[in-house]
Amino acid sequence: MLTDIACRKAVPKDKPYKLGDSGGLYLYVLPSGFKSWRWKFRVGGKEKRLVFGPYPAISLSKAREMREEAARRLRSGEDPAIAKRQRAAEQAAAASNTFESVALDWHASQKDVWSKRHADLVLSSFKTDVFPRIGKLPIAAITTPLVLEVLRPIEARGAVETAHRVRQRISDVFARAIGAGMVVTDPAAVTRRALGPKVKGKFPAARTLKVAREVLTRTEHQPGHPLTKLASRLLALTAARSSPVRLAERHEFEGLDGPEPIWRIPAAKMKLGVERKRDAAFEFIVPLSRQAVETIRVAIDFSGETAPGYIFRSVRSARRPISDSTLSKSYREAGFSGVHVPHGWRASFSTIMNELVKERGHDADRAVIDLMLAHVPPGVEGDYNRAAYMPRRRALAQEWADLLMRDMPHPELLLDAPRR
Repeated sequence: MLTDIACRKAVPKDKPYKLGDSGGLYLYVLPSGFKSWRWKFRVGGKEKRLVFGPYPAISLSKAREMREEAARRLRSGEDPAIAKRQRAAEQAAAASNTFESVALDWHASQKDVWSKRHADLVLSSFKTDVFPRIGKLPIAAITTPLVLEVLRPIEARGAVETAHRVRQRISDVFARAIGAGMVVTDPAAVTRRALGPKVKGKFPAARTLKVAREVLTRTEHQPGHPLTKLASRLLALTAARSSPVRLAERHEFEGLDGPEPIWRIPAAKMKLGVERKRDAAFEFIVPLSRQAVETIRVAIDFSGETAPGYIFRSVRSARRPISDSTLSKSYREAGFSGVHVPHGWRASFSTIMNELVKERGHDADRAVIDLMLAHVPPGVEGDYNRAAYMPRRRALAQEWADLLMRDMPHPELLLDAPRR
């Protein structure tokens, strides 16, 4: 039998040679000096050889263990050489079935039933929060703690709802992997209970004019990027959802020099079902107040020429819009955590203006206010949403702007505010 000293001292010769151990195991020495462990065995009367690997990376004792394991497989009726190739193939398949590859396959399978915007948002969330941490790992190697390593940072930045959505998407990817036989369990399933609870009910919002003005004043006076402050102001003036504001492009604004300026929001950017998003009839028209036009003009001039035409472009990339978390962060840093969020401007507008028209006895305006929030009653077609009551909507939009912007600085002054 061989010793480790004999293996180390084996010198190369003109031709390859063997140093035998026992049970068919031997050290094969090449003229180059490379040494490897090999095992000679028989299957069906035919002599075969199995290469275990190089020496000294594989020690003598390890080579003997590998020989015994292979011998057990042989006694059980397996061909160790074939079993080795099968294991290698399985490992190669596992390495190619990374979480990222399976996630992209799942994403592609869903695109036909999603709107383009939603598909882009899902892919963006994977690229931003998921792929950098677990994207390159074999999907079969991902554990519950690794999934939590993805979700915890999202939760830590205050985006609990986003963390829950990302968790659900990761589970959907694992469901596809389970169906394909790549894995047998979903490690993301139990993480739902490990995350903080989702906030139920209405979004936090300023319900009085005094608080609403205070929100704008404090967020605009704190250090921050001008486009963030301009986006916040336009959001407040139009009571639109934050997504259309963040994704606003200059071509959507019409008649800014005329008496009836409008913002024509494409149906694809509205909160609608997939079919309606694809129907241009469901675009939404927002009548613009004088203060909204001023804000838009300043934002367009400041943002400059960008490739996709986003007005409120990201600080990091002119080709991407400002993120929803940027607006949320500005309100939190101004001290309005739990008091007001970007989406809250819709509730602010609805509450304050409904109380105002009620005091005046103008009950008919309540339906107009609801329409200004793009609430489409079931069964109503796009024409209702697009242009109904436009003169009254314009008058109410201007009245809201006059109330909210009283004594507020011109938007150009936001460009001179301190930045971080």
